[in-house]
Amino acid sequence: MAITKTNFMRGMQCPKMLWLDKHKPSLKVIPLEVQQRLDEGNEFGDKAMAMFGPYEEMTVYKPGTTYPDTKAMVEKTKEHLKLGTSVICEAAFMDYNNYCAVDILRKIDSGYDMYEVKNSPEVDDQHIKDAAFQYYIVKRNRINIGKIFIVIHGEDEENPFVPVEVTDQVEELYDWINENIWRLNKLSKQDQELQMPVGEQCNKPYECWYYGYCHPGEKQLKLTEEE
Repeated sequence: MAITKTNFMRGMQCPKMLWLDKHKPSLKVIPLEVQQRLDEGNEFGDKAMAMFGPYEEMTVYKPGTTYPDTKAMVEKTKEHLKLGTSVICEAAFMDYNNYCAVDILRKIDSGYDMYEVKNSPEVDDQHIKDAAFQYYIVKRNRINIGKIFIVIHGEDEENPFVPVEVTDQVEELYDWINENIWRLNKLSKQDQELQMPVGEQCNKPYECWYYGYCHPGEKQLKLTEEE
């Protein structure tokens, strides 16, 4: 596989992070609170699948594992697109092996509306870029997309899912995605480890999971202070 949405977003924060994901993933350290937040996001996304009623989920796992079989998901998605399935969840697409799985595609007369689900009280810049990456891959597959929404959580259980339209903002990023997806592909495949000076990208917009690897002096200082 080449670049996924997660690869892209992490690579745009710091290319070295993407390189380490590809070549030295064992160095990754995911804080417990971050993993909990990721799990809560997955749970929210699973519940959101039913926000429009009955749906078909495209998730397929490799035999005997919990790893998605992306090629099988792409083929299953193609079948349901041909069938005109009303609501397709985790709709999978590839373009030159670049891959995405759209949270929700909802059938309209001219094609599908697209929904990216986020366990967040508001839409932020990262969410727009997430959706833009998926829109890019889907459009490259010649699927007509009408409106694009970020689904955030409501204030209470009576209104748990709030779609916010972001069509214009997402479409404006198409060329930006195109420019950077190929650049990140090339960087991730370099044999030699990328050298990047530490800086605000280590914590912005999220703390890097390789922070300890790139800041060994800070880790040693902390241990010394605790002794």
